[in-house]
Amino acid sequence: MEQEIGFCTAADDVNIAYATLGRGPTVVYVAGWPGNLQKEWETDFAREFLTSLSQGVRLIRYDMRGSGLSDHDVTDFSPEALQRDLAAVVDHLELQEFALLALGFFAGPLAISYAAANPARVTALIISSGFLRGEDIFPPEQARAIIEYIRTSGFPSDITLTEGTEEQHRGAARILKDAATGEVQAQIAEQMMRVDVSDVAATIETPTLVIHGREDSVVPFTNGRHLASQIPKAKFVPHEDNSATPWRNVDLIGNEMRTLIGVEAGQTVAAAGDIHTILFSDVEGSTALTDRLGDAKARELLREHERITRDALKAHGGSEVKTMGDGFMASFTSATQGLECAIVLQRAFAERNESADEAIKVRIGLNAGEPIAEDDPGGRGDLFGTAVNLAARIAAKAEGGEILVADVVRQLVAGKEFLFNDRGETELRGFEDPVRVYEVRWQK
Repeated sequence: MEQEIGFCTAADDVNIAYATLGRGPTVVYVAGWPGNLQKEWETDFAREFLTSLSQGVRLIRYDMRGSGLSDHDVTDFSPEALQRDLAAVVDHLELQEFALLALGFFAGPLAISYAAANPARVTALIISSGFLRGEDIFPPEQARAIIEYIRTSGFPSDITLTEGTEEQHRGAARILKDAATGEVQAQIAEQMMRVDVSDVAATIETPTLVIHGREDSVVPFTNGRHLASQIPKAKFVPHEDNSATPWRNVDLIGNEMRTLIGVEAGQTVAAAGDIHTILFSDVEGSTALTDRLGDAKARELLREHERITRDALKAHGGSEVKTMGDGFMASFTSATQGLECAIVLQRAFAERNESADEAIKVRIGLNAGEPIAEDDPGGRGDLFGTAVNLAARIAAKAEGGEILVADVVRQLVAGKEFLFNDRGETELRGFEDPVRVYEVRWQK
C-alpha cells in the first residue's frame, strides 16, 4: 500500500500538499504541527503507524502551510489561516462527509473549530491529547522559554517521545528538521499557546471521541478531561501512557476510531475463485551483514533494499502486506505481475551490485492460492493460510539471487514468455507431501 500525493490551493493562494492512503470511509488527519508527508512515509516507524491507522479507512493527511511539501513562503499562521489549509484539502477532494482526526498539538483546536462550523460534513471527531485554551498548557514564563527554544533549536522531540527507541528519536528529529524552519515552528507555537476554542466546544453535536494519557508529557490530563466534559456527545477514553506522540498509542487510537465511525475490523475470507499470488523475499545473510558492518551501515543497506522493493511493487501492482526486518510479504491479483515483479527485483539488485561495495542478495519465493485476509489485534491487515505458508517455505529454499515458484504459479502463466527450470520435488517444513518447485530464469 502506497500513499498518493497531490496538491491544492487554499483561499489565500497558498499551495497545500496532501496524501491519501487506504480505502474505506474518509478520515481527514488534521495537521497540528509542521510535518513532511514524504519524509514521514520514508521513516520506518512513522510509515508503520500510518499504515496501521489507515486500515479500513481512506486516510487523508496534509502538510500545513510553511512546512513539508506545501508552500514555505508564508507569514500568516493564525488559526484562521491554518483552517484554510484544512478547508482547501476538503473542498479540493469534494468531500461531503468525513471524520476528523486530531492527534495532538494545534490539531485539536483546529478540528473543533472546523467541526463546529461544518456540522453537516463532519460525521465524527476524534481528538487525542487535546485542549480548549492554549494558556492552560504551560505557565506564561515556561511557554515563552519553549517558544524561544523552538525558534533557535527547533522543536525538542524528546518532549513527546519520552520512551521511544533511539531509532524513533532520530527519525522524529529528522522529520521535524525537514518539516519547517525553527522560526515557522516558533510562530505556530505562539499561536497555539494563545488559541481559545472554549466558546464553540459546547455547540458541537458531532459524535466525539476524546483520548488522553494520564501522564501526557505535553498537554496535562486535566485539559483532556475538561475538553470531553464541554462537548455534549463526547466519549472520554483515558489511558496510562505518558507519551504525547500518537505513534505509541496507534492500537488504541485506531481501534477506537474505527468503532466510532462504524468500520468493522476482523476476519474476512477471500471469495471463492479469488486467487492471490503471494511473494516472499528476504536478504540473504542479513544477520552476518549486521555483525560485519554494524547496525548503522547495515540499516543503510536495508533501506536501499526496501526502496528498490517498494518501487518494484508499485510498478507491478503489488500490495505490500508487511515487512519483516530484512524481507517483504506482498500480494498480487495476477501471477504474471507477481513474476514480472520478482524478475525486475532480481535484475535491479544485480545491476546495483555490479558497482556497490556491499552486495545485496535477495531470495524470492512465490505461490498462488486463496489466502485468508484478517486484521491482527493492532488493526494491521495480513494474509494467512496454506497458500501463504507455502510461499514462505519456498522462499526459504531459495539462494540469494534466485526466484523459486510453486507449480501452480508456473501453470497460471502458461503460454507467457517465462522460462523455468524444474528443481524437482522438495520437502518443506510443515507440509506432509513433497512439493514440486521451479526456478525462474531471469538473467538477460
